[in-house]
Amino acid sequence: MIGYVTIGVSDMERAKDFYSNLLADMGGKVLMDMGRIAFIGKRMSEPMLAVCTPHNEQPNQPGNGNMVAFQPGSKEAVDDCYRKAIDLGATCGGEPGQRIADRFYGAYIHDLDGNKVAFFHFG
Repeated sequence: MIGYVTIGVSDMERAKDFYSNLLADMGGKVLMDMGRIAFIGKRMSEPMLAVCTPHNEQPNQPGNGNMVAFQPGSKEAVDDCYRKAIDLGATCGGEPGQRIADRFYGAYIHDLDGNKVAFFHFG
């Protein structure tokens, strides 16, 4: 159902490097680079993350209430993704931990442009 989610960035090379490294363990890589927008994912037939500089050439603005969430496959993988994001320069938006009883484990970061990102595992 979801083809891709787009987030605005201020520096394309920096964003492609950050997300390619961050998502590599989940099979993510730059699949298509069109200059001001690049698509990162496993394959074009699956949901992707697009990073782009805004079309109107105004500064990007992280959305309040907007978030992209990745499901790496286990609680341990959530922890690994969180640590890797922090090592790549992201800031903490919520350390890894059990949320909502025993049904949702999550961690939150803000990427290099301030976009909010979650890593989660159900169960």
